[in-house]
Amino acid sequence: MKKHLSFANVVSCVALFMALSGVAFAATLGKNAVKTKNIANGAVTTKKVKNLSITAAKIRNGAVIGSKIANGAVGTSKLAEGSVRSSTLGGGVVTTGKIKDLSVTEAKLAGNAVSGSKLAAGAVETGKIGKEAVTGEKLSATLLGQLARNVTFPAPVTSVFDAITAEKSATAECPAGKVAIGGGAGVLGSDVPGDAYKTVALTWSAPKSPSGRATSWYAVAREIAPEEKEWAVQVYVVCAEA
Repeated sequence: MKKHLSFANVVSCVALFMALSGVAFAATLGKNAVKTKNIANGAVTTKKVKNLSITAAKIRNGAVIGSKIANGAVGTSKLAEGSVRSSTLGGGVVTTGKIKDLSVTEAKLAGNAVSGSKLAAGAVETGKIGKEAVTGEKLSATLLGQLARNVTFPAPVTSVFDAITAEKSATAECPAGKVAIGGGAGVLGSDVPGDAYKTVALTWSAPKSPSGRATSWYAVAREIAPEEKEWAVQVYVVCAEA
């Protein structure tokens, strides 16, 4: 037998022995026999990890940080209801483009959150203002002074009605606390008005200001030719809150 031994025969026999010994050694490994210390650094690669084998229970708290998450990996369907809180959002994260149309309702706005500086020029239109929302206290004193408030129309006042007096006058007064903002006068005839108008003319019609403020309307009418029929002058005034 010694004559038939060669270097190649010896090498092949040693290799066969080592292979058989390795199989026998692997077969003797029991459950949980391979510990963490037995795994070389970088030995467990992505291809060696079975799909769905790493569950939530296998991940240490704080192990998955932002740099470990791929862009777009966490979609809306992956977020639990109410999981994203205000305290976890960075400054400037919620931009205009991130807000859904009509998602910011009145209930989401804090009291006095929308101030004048937050409104664009022309943003508040007539249709946005409620009825009777603009009160006197909301107007400037200058503008308020130019407005007619609580306008009233007192009953007209008529002078004596006869054919004797050649000149007649009458005054229509405003109620207390109001001023005259307008008025007028006319001539009344006893018959057809046109007959009296031919001989009677209105010579004066204007506001009356005894104390610097017009509080009444005054008018005068006069015969320009003898008038046999009875006539009178009638005055009316338009008043508003002072």
